[in-house]
Amino acid sequence: METTKQISVFLENKPGRLANVLSALARDKVNITAMTVMDSHEHSVLRFVTSDLPKTVQVLKGLSTPHAETDVLQVELRNQPGALSHVCELLAQDHINIDYAYCSSGGRNGKTVGIFKVSNTEKATRLLNGSASSPARRRQPRRQVRDRRSYQAPGSAVY
Repeated sequence: METTKQISVFLENKPGRLANVLSALARDKVNITAMTVMDSHEHSVLRFVTSDLPKTVQVLKGLSTPHAETDVLQVELRNQPGALSHVCELLAQDHINIDYAYCSSGGRNGKTVGIFKVSNTEKATRLLNGSASSPARRRQPRRQVRDRRSYQAPGSAVY
């Protein structure tokens, strides 16, 4: 687990805008570790982490594309059920909010990468770096799951 920089780019929501940025990064041999795109009517927000931040910034400046950098957590995960939920549970136990998260489609040695924007990066870093080596942390009881009926509107059926 490490802290890294994420790049956020606002793109006009028109055909070819995303392809233009991704093609420019590919031409300069910048690998995208993980990315997500969210859209609205007028613009899209591209968020991504790359293998080479300085080169990424240089490419975006060359395209005259404004961008922002944000600290995020980059967590290597096993590509198996429960790996992502385990990280989320650890963060929840220490009252660290996840503002947003996304994952890569695959990684090295059967692993994937999770990107997390959290409310307290320093606390989350200490927690996640210590969780693998701390047997006491692993043995903590899980938080109780609330009854599903408490999430439903009054009078709705429970299946």
